[in-house]
Amino acid sequence: MSRPMEGIRILEVAQFTFVPAAGAVLADWGADVIKVEHAERGDAQRGLVRLLGLDVTSQGSSFFPIMEGPNRGKRSVGLALDNPACRPVFESLVRSSDVFVTNFLPDARRRLEIELEDVRAINRDIIYVRGSGFGQRGPEADKGGYDSTAFWARGGSAAGVTAPTAEQMARMPAGAYGDSMGGMTIAGGIAAALYSRSITGDPSVVDVSLLGVGAWAMQFSVNLALMAQGPLPAPEPPKHGSATNPLIGAYRTSDDRWLEFAMLQPGRYWPEFCSLIGREDLAADERFDTVEKLMTNAGEAAEIVATVVAERPYADWLDILSRGEGQWAAVQNSWEVGQDPSLRANGLIAQIIDSDGVPRELVANPVQFDENPAELTRAPQFAEHTDEVLRALGFSEDELIQLKIDGAVT
Repeated sequence: MSRPMEGIRILEVAQFTFVPAAGAVLADWGADVIKVEHAERGDAQRGLVRLLGLDVTSQGSSFFPIMEGPNRGKRSVGLALDNPACRPVFESLVRSSDVFVTNFLPDARRRLEIELEDVRAINRDIIYVRGSGFGQRGPEADKGGYDSTAFWARGGSAAGVTAPTAEQMARMPAGAYGDSMGGMTIAGGIAAALYSRSITGDPSVVDVSLLGVGAWAMQFSVNLALMAQGPLPAPEPPKHGSATNPLIGAYRTSDDRWLEFAMLQPGRYWPEFCSLIGREDLAADERFDTVEKLMTNAGEAAEIVATVVAERPYADWLDILSRGEGQWAAVQNSWEVGQDPSLRANGLIAQIIDSDGVPRELVANPVQFDENPAELTRAPQFAEHTDEVLRALGFSEDELIQLKIDGAVT
C-alpha cells in the first residue's frame, strides 16, 4: 500500500477535532503523529460523554468514536508543558519532528512557549501549523471558536439552510461537521508545505481558520453576493422541482423517505423518467413534449412527479430509478451511509481493532493513493506511548522515573 507520508513526523499539540483531524488524515497517509496531551486531563474531548443529545461512549468498552475518528493512528504522550522539567522532552520532540501543529490560542501558546519563534529556535526547519477560529490577524485573533460558531454560523452555512420563515435556525447535521472538513484542509496545507520545503529548503507557516473553511464551503453564494454588492435575495423555491426543471430537487415517497433528483438536462432525461415510472403518456403530453414546453410548464410536471413518487415506498424507488441513466440519489441516514455499497466497495469504511481487541469500523478519509484503501489503526489511550516515545528519544529509565516524579510526564 502506498503511504506517501512515511518518514514524516508530526508533533501535535491540539485537542477536540478541528486540528487533530488533520493528524488523523496524515497518520492514514503514513506519518508518525505524536499527540501531546495534558499530563493530567488529556485531550479535553476525552471528557465528553454526551453530544448533540447522544451518548458518545460505548458502555463497558474503551471504544470512543469521537476520539477514534480524529485521533486514529497516532501515538499519545502525556506532557505537562507548563512544567519547566518537561522542557527537555518537548525540545527533543520538536528537534525530531518535521511539522508542529496546534490549535492553542495565542495566550496559551505564549505562556507555554510554543509560539512560532519558540519552536523555530529549537528546529529552524520545522513547518509550523496553526488552526484557529477566526484567523491569526484582525480583531478576533485571540478569540476561540468551534465549528458551530466560526464555520457554521459565521461562515454562512446556517443562514444558507435556514428558511426565512423558520422558527429555529438549522443546526449542523453532525458533530464536528466543519471540524472534519477543516482538518482535511489542514492536511492538504501540510502536504503542500512539505513539498515546498523539499524543493526550496524553506519551511512554511501554515494557517487555516474555521471561518475561512466555512467561507470556502459557501463560496458560490458569497461570490455572487460580492458581485451583487449586497445580500442575495431569498428565492421562494417551488414546492417540488425547480422553476424550470421537474427533475431537480427532493421528492417524498409513500413511507416518508426522500429522493434527491439532479437531472440537469430535462429534455434528455424526461422521456426515460416517464418510462421508468410507467407514465409514457407524460412524455407525449403536449405540455411536456419538447424541452422548451417542459421548462415552461415545469411546475405542472413537478406536481405530477410528486404525486407519482408519493404512491410508492422508498425501496421500490431505489430499484426503479436504478434502471435509468438520470442522476438521482437516495437520501440516507447515518446508518445507511455506513452501509453504503459504494463506500464499502472503495474501502472508505475501514476496520480497526480497538484497545480491547474488538473489531470496529470507522469512516476513512476520502483520499486514496494508487487505488489502495487506507489501513487504519485505533486511536491511542491517554498517554499510552509516553515511555515508548521518550525511550526512542534517548531518555534513560532513571530519567523517565525522575520526569514522572517531577510531574513533567504521564
